[in-house]
Amino acid sequence: FTLTLGGSLTSPDKKRRYTERMFSFLAAKYDVITRVLSFGRDAAWKRRMIDLLPECDSPCCLDLACGTGDLCGLLARRYPDGLIVGVDLTAAMVALARRRHPEPPIRYLRQDMGALGVRDASVDIVTGGYALRNAPDLSVALEEIRRVLKPGGIATFLDFSKSPGRVSQAIGYWSLRFWGGFWGFVLQGNSEVYGYIAESLKIFPDRAQLHAALEESGLSVVNSRLLFFGMIELTVVERS
Repeated sequence: FTLTLGGSLTSPDKKRRYTERMFSFLAAKYDVITRVLSFGRDAAWKRRMIDLLPECDSPCCLDLACGTGDLCGLLARRYPDGLIVGVDLTAAMVALARRRHPEPPIRYLRQDMGALGVRDASVDIVTGGYALRNAPDLSVALEEIRRVLKPGGIATFLDFSKSPGRVSQAIGYWSLRFWGGFWGFVLQGNSEVYGYIAESLKIFPDRAQLHAALEESGLSVVNSRLLFFGMIELTVVERS
């Protein structure tokens, strides 16, 4: 199996095809990968993410790029009387999520976060762990998130963060390129696989630009926390 970045992130269609192939390739080891790359902190960050969500009796929750379903499982424990829907572009991830987190409140669907089969203003809570950076088209994904959220609905995102400063950006890029490349070679024999993280962050908005894009989409930033020396950001927004 050969997976090389090349010009794979230069258009929404190319990025969609590349990420689908890549995450299909990574699915079986994805949970191990996230633990290794985060020095074992990923699970704690996601618990913190869920802790920031509001108290609700029976909310409709939508988890974007649900992967193997870890956030869906946390949502099901937080909201046992709610409805949790996990969506992912990759069939292999959806299949794994169904096996690993089959709790009754959860449904899994294969969908692109830029074309959600969800009614307007029908969702109380949206979550996304490493989702926005992987969106084929960020502006389209943000429009979809606002569309499906109810007025006053909450969304929370966890992802790698890009500093506004050029020096900090360069340090972050090369750190991620080295760390991802090293573990890609160790675990998969392909340094390009996790080099994707650095390359995707390179074309992603910096923190200030991301907040501006959220605001322009009608998603007001109500909380933002930097984690892991500023390399990770936890963001909470409210639909106006």
